[in-house]
Amino acid sequence: MLLVGGGEIAVNKGRLLLDHGARIDVLAEKLHPVVKDWVEAGKVTHVGGDAEDALLRTYLPGCRLVYAATDSREVNRRVAALADELNIPVCAVDDPAPSSFITPAQVRRGLVRVAVSTGGAAPVLARRLREQIERLLPEGTGRLATYMQARRALVSSRYPEVGDRKRIWEDFLDGPGADAARQSDEDRADMFLNGLLETRVRKGEVWLVGAGPGDPDLLTLKALHLMQNADSVLYDNLLSPALLDMVRRDAELVFVGKKRDRHALPQDEINQEMVRRAQAGERVLRLKGGDPFIFGRGGEEIEALVEAGVSFRLVPGISAANGCAACSGIPLTHRDCAQACLFVTGHARADGVLDLPWDDMADRRQTVVIYMGISTLPQLVTGLRAKGLPADWPVAIVERGTQPSQRVLTGTLDTIAGQAAQTGVKSPALVIVGQVVRHRVVSP
Repeated sequence: MLLVGGGEIAVNKGRLLLDHGARIDVLAEKLHPVVKDWVEAGKVTHVGGDAEDALLRTYLPGCRLVYAATDSREVNRRVAALADELNIPVCAVDDPAPSSFITPAQVRRGLVRVAVSTGGAAPVLARRLREQIERLLPEGTGRLATYMQARRALVSSRYPEVGDRKRIWEDFLDGPGADAARQSDEDRADMFLNGLLETRVRKGEVWLVGAGPGDPDLLTLKALHLMQNADSVLYDNLLSPALLDMVRRDAELVFVGKKRDRHALPQDEINQEMVRRAQAGERVLRLKGGDPFIFGRGGEEIEALVEAGVSFRLVPGISAANGCAACSGIPLTHRDCAQACLFVTGHARADGVLDLPWDDMADRRQTVVIYMGISTLPQLVTGLRAKGLPADWPVAIVERGTQPSQRVLTGTLDTIAGQAAQTGVKSPALVIVGQVVRHRVVSP
């Protein structure tokens, strides 16, 4: 390939290309000391001086790739135009417009290579992301990849089924064998791997995981780990597409959508589906918005798994109450006005009656957080007023909490139902009742 330029820009690009074993011809009149060292060491060939059209037309036809890496955008664009005319792929460094390809920022650990690209839109951002990945990948990652490559045939000969092999390697990576391979201790790594090969039994399990209140950045690390290892995912309506995009690509996604008054599957059938899949050997991820044990029917699902003898794991999530309150600047407790916090559901019974602890909810020394309360908001307001709370008692509604489209309405028991109707508030939304609403703060 032809590298046009001999300065600092060419040095940076040349290092990357040499790392990949490229055979490089350099076209430049003046050479950086590093490039001179490469020439003297036989790593690159210096083929000429300035990037004049005549000289370029001499060297370009024999090139597979061209990098225009001078410190002049005008020269780089002229090189790119000539290469394009000859149908030769060309990259003008830090200038995507005339380039037919771009080179992503890269992290390399032996056989492992990670590329980060912004499509040429923001190369500085790509480099910054690469720096973050550099810190995350242990130095021994390349040795681990080499070890696994050398043992692939062994594992394949013992377990021809793809699903079985995936499980073995995932268990290996999650255990001490991976650390041993990173440290070049192949004997210890082999001991762990052989143990997995001898005892491998395809055993199913259910992972009941809270996905948090909506913002993917509020997902726990443990939840993300299980999302990347599940065979199937049973999810409901409150999960955003951005969260589901973080699930392992070849996992089966099963919508068991629970919207108000409309269930894709009744709860009993959801329980049966989890049990059926686990008993068939799958690792089933039951992914729920918020925390599965706060109005998420997690208790019912765990009881069904225990009754069926199915192993399970529980991963809590940031609750909708915590997430929505924090992201809207409303403290759930405050020493001046709220020494307790009560969570209730505003979902009515089948006959339309709200069967709630009204006397407890009317305690003025606490905050009341109401889940699923938008459709019954007028009844909630009436019930609280009937129990003695004043018309000017503070109320807030947090719609799509923690997400970029979050909206917060503040009012009183006298006004909030009308405000919600007038502004078209829809679920998911949380209602917060109490003096803490008056302590709401918004960052300037």
